[in-house]
Amino acid sequence: MNGAAISAVLGATLVLAGCATTVIDDNYAAVDRFGRERLGAETRWLRSQEARLDMAREVERLLGAPLGRDEAVRIALGYSPAFQTVLAEAAAASADATRSARIPNPVFAFERLVRDGHAGRELEIGRALGFSLLDILLLPAKRERAERRQEAARLQASAALVSLVTEVRQAWVRAVAAQQAARYQEEVAEAAEAAAELARRMQGVGNYSRLQRAREQAFHAEAVAQLARARQQAVASRETLVRLLGLPAAQAARLELPERLPELPAEARDEAAVTQGALEGRLDLRLARAELDAVARDLGLTRVTSVVNGLHVAGIEVRETGEAPQRGFELELPLPLFDFGDAARAGAEARYLAAFNRTAQAGVDAASQVRESYAAWRTAWALARHYRDEVVPLRQKISEEMLLQYNGMLIGVFELLADARARVASVSQAIEAERDFWLADALLEASLLGTPVAPMSLQARASAGEDAGGGH
Repeated sequence: MNGAAISAVLGATLVLAGCATTVIDDNYAAVDRFGRERLGAETRWLRSQEARLDMAREVERLLGAPLGRDEAVRIALGYSPAFQTVLAEAAAASADATRSARIPNPVFAFERLVRDGHAGRELEIGRALGFSLLDILLLPAKRERAERRQEAARLQASAALVSLVTEVRQAWVRAVAAQQAARYQEEVAEAAEAAAELARRMQGVGNYSRLQRAREQAFHAEAVAQLARARQQAVASRETLVRLLGLPAAQAARLELPERLPELPAEARDEAAVTQGALEGRLDLRLARAELDAVARDLGLTRVTSVVNGLHVAGIEVRETGEAPQRGFELELPLPLFDFGDAARAGAEARYLAAFNRTAQAGVDAASQVRESYAAWRTAWALARHYRDEVVPLRQKISEEMLLQYNGMLIGVFELLADARARVASVSQAIEAERDFWLADALLEASLLGTPVAPMSLQARASAGEDAGGGH
C-alpha cells in the first residue's frame, strides 16, 4: 500500500473521530444549558486554580448573608467536590467515546533473517505495514455508536445534576425546618420551666395538688427531652447540607440559614399544566429511547460482523541479498467454519426485545410517577395551608379566649397550661407540614425531569452497546 493511500485513511479517521477536547467542552456546555433552562441553576467546572479561587471568593460572599435555597444550589454546583467529580467522570466518558470512533493504529512489522551458506552470508529483510480493513469499512457505524455514547454521557451528567439539585433543595428545607423547630422548642422548654416553677410555688401555698404539680413537672421534663432531640436534628440536618455544599470547616462555621421556610404558594399548580409535555423531557425516557435506538442499530451491525468479524490487509516489502526487492500485500480473513454467528445474532435480537420492553415499561412508570408526585404535592400544599390558615389561628384564638377567662377568674392555671400544651402540638405540626410541602415540591420538580439514573447503569449500557458489534 502506498503512502498516499495510508495518508488518506488516517485523514478520514481523524475527521470522523473529531477532537476529544472539543467534544468534552460541547458536552459540558449542553449540561450547563440543561441546568439553566430546566433547573434555573448554573454549573461551574473548576479546571484551574484560578477558577477555584474565584469560586471560593463567591462562596465567601454568599455566606455573608442567610443562605437561601437558590444560593445553596449555586454553591453546590460550583464548589462541591462531589459534583466536580461528576463533571470530570463525564469528561472521561466523553473521551472514551471519542476514542471508540477511531480505528486502531496500523501495525508495523520488521523481520531480519540471516543465512550462512557456501556463498557467504545472505541477509533477508522484511517490512510490513498492516491495519484492519473492516474497521475502516465500519467507520460510519463506529461514528454513530460514538455519538450515542456521547449522548449517554450528556444524559448521565444531566441526571447527576438533577439528583444533586434535588438533594440540596431537600437538605436545605430540612435544615431550615429543623432549625425553626429547635428554636420553637426552646420557647416551649422555657415556658414549661416557668410553669413547673409556678406549680411548685402554688403547691407550697396549698393552691395546687401534688398530682397537678407532677403533671407540670412531667411536661417540663418532656419538653427538655424534645429540645435535646430538636437540637440534634438541627445539627444533623445542617451537616447534611454542609456535605452537599462541599464546605470545609471554616466556611461551615459561617453558614447561616434563614429563620423560617418560604411562604407557601398562593395557588395550587394546575395538574394539566404540570404534566403536559413532562414525559417528553424526562431523562429516563430519553435514556430508554436512546438505548433502544442503539440496540436496534447494533442489531443490524451484528448481522454483518457475526459472520465476518475480521479483515486485515498489510503492505509487504522483502529485500534479499543479491535479489531484487519483492513487494506485495497480505490479506487475512477469518473463515466461519466453527462459528457461523447464529448465537451472536440471536443474542442481539433478544437484547433488542428486552430494550423495547424496557422502553415501554419506562413510559408507564414515568406517567405513574408524575401523577403520584403531583398528588403528593397537592396534598402537602393543602395540609400546609390548612395548618397555617385554620388550625394555628384557631388554636391562637382559643388561647386568647382562655387567657381572658383566666383573667376573669373563670378558669384556673391548670386549664390555661393544658391549652398551652395543645397549642405547642399544633404549631409543631404546622412546621412539619410546611417542611413536607417544600420536600414534595423538590420531588415534583425532579419527577418532571426524570428519575436520576445511577452512573454505573449508563456505563454498563455503553459497554453493552460497544460489544454488540462483534469482535472485529
